[in-house]
Amino acid sequence: MDNAEIRYDDRGLVPCIVQDWGSGEVLTLAYMNAEALSATQKTGEMHFWSRSRQELWHKGATSGNVQILKSLRYDCDGDALLALVEPAGPACHTGERTCFYRGDMTPAAPHEVLPALTRTIADRKASADTEHSYTARLLADQAFNGEKVQEEAEEVVRAAREETDDRVANEAADVIYHLSVLLASRDLSLVDAERILDERSH
Repeated sequence: MDNAEIRYDDRGLVPCIVQDWGSGEVLTLAYMNAEALSATQKTGEMHFWSRSRQELWHKGATSGNVQILKSLRYDCDGDALLALVEPAGPACHTGERTCFYRGDMTPAAPHEVLPALTRTIADRKASADTEHSYTARLLADQAFNGEKVQEEAEEVVRAAREETDDRVANEAADVIYHLSVLLASRDLSLVDAERILDERSH
């Protein structure tokens, strides 16, 4: 990135939107000065300028919730940054995953649904409560899970051939759910499949 293109305001600051590299979820909005930008690029971890403390701030230095920089972009005017990161924990000082956890939270935006599903599956995997959780049961039995993926895939094909659009969408949701669980049983996720699709497009 050409740092000379960045246009700081009269305080020497530029806003930086921080977005989850894997899920696309917006995590926070913070500010950088030239020192914070340089430290971020040098270390590969997010640094900001704290307007309240008037000092350089290494995100996660105290909490351990660092944000690993994957990509840094700037807008058409050069007066706003977008940092794509891999977060090691919650972005918000309240312990919430994102600072934007208040306001109109329902319905979830389409891009928020699959990351939320991935986190739910991870919780079920950690609990391993196969007696009370269908997801945990699937995770514990790959053969059973594989059969369900095949069954649901056949149902979505049949629905596409014979049924309404609503039925097709419902059956497709079943495929995505069961496939997500199957991937999680191998410590993979749909993000890994998306990465392959991206590689194939080049």
